[in-house]
Amino acid sequence: MKKNWIATASLIAIAVSSGLNAQVLPEHQTENQWYTDAQSKLVEKSTVSNNFKAKNVILFVGDGMGVSTLTASRIMQGQLAGNPGEEGYLSFETFPHTALVKTYNVDAQTPDSAGTMTAMMSGLKTDVGVIGVDEDIVRGECSTQSGNEVITALELAEIKGMSTGVISTARITHATPAATYAKSADRNWEDISDMPDDATDCLDIADQLVNFEANLEARYTGVDVDGIEVAMGGGRRHFLPNDETYNSTDAVSTIEGDRTDGRDLTAEWQETYPNGSYIVDQAGFDALDTENGGHIFALFNESHMQYEADRANDVAGEPSLSEMTTTAINKLDNNEQGFFLMVESGRIDHGHHAGSAYNALTDTLEFADAVEAAVNMTNADETLIIVTADHGHVFTIAGYPKRGNPILGKVVSVGSDEAAMASDDMPYTTLGYTNGLGFRHLGTETDADETYTSDAVTGRQDLTDVDTTTSGFHQEALIPLGSETHSGEDISLHAQGPGAQLAQGVVEQSVVFHLINQALDLVDE
Repeated sequence: MKKNWIATASLIAIAVSSGLNAQVLPEHQTENQWYTDAQSKLVEKSTVSNNFKAKNVILFVGDGMGVSTLTASRIMQGQLAGNPGEEGYLSFETFPHTALVKTYNVDAQTPDSAGTMTAMMSGLKTDVGVIGVDEDIVRGECSTQSGNEVITALELAEIKGMSTGVISTARITHATPAATYAKSADRNWEDISDMPDDATDCLDIADQLVNFEANLEARYTGVDVDGIEVAMGGGRRHFLPNDETYNSTDAVSTIEGDRTDGRDLTAEWQETYPNGSYIVDQAGFDALDTENGGHIFALFNESHMQYEADRANDVAGEPSLSEMTTTAINKLDNNEQGFFLMVESGRIDHGHHAGSAYNALTDTLEFADAVEAAVNMTNADETLIIVTADHGHVFTIAGYPKRGNPILGKVVSVGSDEAAMASDDMPYTTLGYTNGLGFRHLGTETDADETYTSDAVTGRQDLTDVDTTTSGFHQEALIPLGSETHSGEDISLHAQGPGAQLAQGVVEQSVVFHLINQALDLVDE
């Protein structure tokens, strides 16, 4: 009996780490049934596939999605479902293979998205603030760009004849999505108006997206590609002239476009792909024909797309990350040669920069839903799915709150029903930030960026009569800055599918590219 108890306890412990909830045995489940299920799950987790080659690869990037963000989001997900929260898992946290990833840039201890995503896309680490180039470049100096460009996984997939897609809830010209297709001495060169006068030999990022096919064919002799089949995100302003006559139907600025060269890149894209669909709103998205239509180019917002919690307030409507992911896969999987898709949840990062745990966590939950949608739509025997982040944030889970305490709430200690008091005799929240704009009490506001309209309010605040679980609450911050910052610790990587078994240990961020390349044999092409 003693040996059986020890064996059962051991299996429960292993099963918990493998994705089973062993907190409480359901009333209808006997110990023997639980033991059998735990054994089955353990065998499933310990079985390593000998299949290393994939037909498709989907790379999911939660921008700014550090480990503390995963933990807090996991708890929030459970609590929204009426559970304590700590016992649950985000969709991708049950993937069989996991690694920790070092995020530093060549010249920076704490990184930015440009350098980190370039590492993931090219297999080479580079400097902070530059896109698609190696560390020999000088940021902001166009003259140093030529000869230092690197090829990306997306470009190699195009050369191989695969279909490709780029999705982001940020501007499609922002650092993370741009690193899949662009080469730039500065991540801020999203359109020509952002570039210095002496950068005449360099192309802005929006130009490079629209002319991706021609540029890639010009760069490599004998290459014939058909261009990025799906590009969806925000950032319309970088594709339109600085002229109100070019405003879109849902423009929120008097003059939507920023371009100072008079070019309408959306019109140029439509000339290049006359059978394609250029769309700007939910109605256009809903009308897409993924089976018979051509390329898809979607710019749903003047700047970034809305936070998931604020999406219902968009002027013309915009799809969720899950909906965009589903549509992209439906489009890309028509190619028998396979596909490569990059999906970024860019606004997790922006929620943290604004000091809003609520917005960062709700966008993380939608990101997890998008991953789940991809898993349900693809064959695990032929599709490698990698879920990771580019960096973390100075976002903490602190104090000693009791099990099931609201993750957005004030700390309530074990055995108590009252908020715990700090040494200054004021309550404090479980979640907080080391730096940033600090405390906000904006009620039901769902747009975290409203914080930027006011000065920083840092240091301790009396939260006694403040409902910290509302969408408009922004956590306290210690150090006053105009925006909360990234952090430098490792982030996690979760993988399933062919080649996922190579994701293990602590790795350099550039290894992400090599996981993709190993699965698809891109460099061999």
